[in-house]
Amino acid sequence: MAEVKHIFKAYGNNQVLADFSAVFPEGKITCVMAPSGKGKTTLLRILLGLEKPDKGQLSGFSKRKKSAVFQEDRLCENLSAGANVDLVRPGKKSRRTITGFFKKQEDKSAEHEWTAGFERLGLSDCINRPVRELSGGMRRRVALLRALYADWDILFLDEPFKGLDEDTKVRTIEFVKQQCRGRTVICVTHELKEAEMLGAGILVL
Repeated sequence: MAEVKHIFKAYGNNQVLADFSAVFPEGKITCVMAPSGKGKTTLLRILLGLEKPDKGQLSGFSKRKKSAVFQEDRLCENLSAGANVDLVRPGKKSRRTITGFFKKQEDKSAEHEWTAGFERLGLSDCINRPVRELSGGMRRRVALLRALYADWDILFLDEPFKGLDEDTKVRTIEFVKQQCRGRTVICVTHELKEAEMLGAGILVL
């Protein structure tokens, strides 16, 4: 079980988190909700171990494998969309190129799943394109695929559907929901509709 107890975090005189406690159920999606600037991203960074709380305890996080989508895409600009996703795939060796994709030593079912992810998110034509050529919405979906296909125990998502048009958002949320069924996900959002579509438990800061 992953939980936090009595977390405090301030930046100077700005108290971002004050005596915050929560339990994140195993095998479930939990959406952390609050208005902008109320500590959602700070909490996520603390859970990821990127920042330390001023006070409080965390348990069930430190020894777990983590994957994340941040508000910034953090993609490798000169690599193709396919190569960006492939960077995190466990146990795979490949020849990475900028404009051409590569052959991989892997079983056919894994390759089919990987290709299907690009197809489901409307990115089939982007696999061999450098991400620097892609639109913001395309980049966001590539970042999501990269996080999903990594080897993880807990997935952290910070406003993962921001910037997507409504139809693309619905398709992407459904894909994420299917990929994460029975797994532990912590998602930051300020959109109640997104949380409801994910079938997530809601935690209000």
